[in-house]
Amino acid sequence: MVTGLINTFRLAFVLLWLCGPVAAGGNVTVLAFGDSLTAGYGLGAGEALPDQLEQALKDRGIGARVINAGVSGDTTAGGLARLEWTLAGLDSPPDLVILALGANDALRGIAPALTRANLAAMIEALQARAIPVLLAGMVAPPNMGPDYAAEFNPIYPELAARYGVALYPFLLDGVAANPALNQEDGMHPNGEGVAVIAERLAPIVARALSETDR
Repeated sequence: MVTGLINTFRLAFVLLWLCGPVAAGGNVTVLAFGDSLTAGYGLGAGEALPDQLEQALKDRGIGARVINAGVSGDTTAGGLARLEWTLAGLDSPPDLVILALGANDALRGIAPALTRANLAAMIEALQARAIPVLLAGMVAPPNMGPDYAAEFNPIYPELAARYGVALYPFLLDGVAANPALNQEDGMHPNGEGVAVIAERLAPIVARALSETDR
């Protein structure tokens, strides 16, 4: 019996070391900072990405609160302009920021160099506050042409490598161009599409959170 108790305590210690206070405390805060893909454009209550991601994390034993800081139509310039006051409005700094901006930059044909500079400035601002970042990437739509895509698409992996932040290469992975997982506009995921994103994103978020606790 004593041996069993010792083994139980050992297992508990290992789990706490692996997961840190993420699984044990439930006081983890994730800030989802993005555009309409984050805000939940066209979706019902509880269907937006922050809501479904929070549930997906909970299903993995991670008690995180995911704050919806998405603004429909936002660009990287808009995100940079509101980052400071968004952070100032929180009770405490988040344990992780999911930076998911750039889709509207590509749709509007904004110069990729400007998108890159804005994202870099936001990452630097967050790192200056010792706030970990998970960069959620986007890809240029086909109608923008190969030259634009060649400039835009490498932005996210290159910034992630440069600043040493976590990367989810394509936010709409598994959902883009699938009519069954998108609303009628073909650009915004429906509730089922968001569920796919949340399930794929949750392990990346969990890993990023566990790494910040070590």
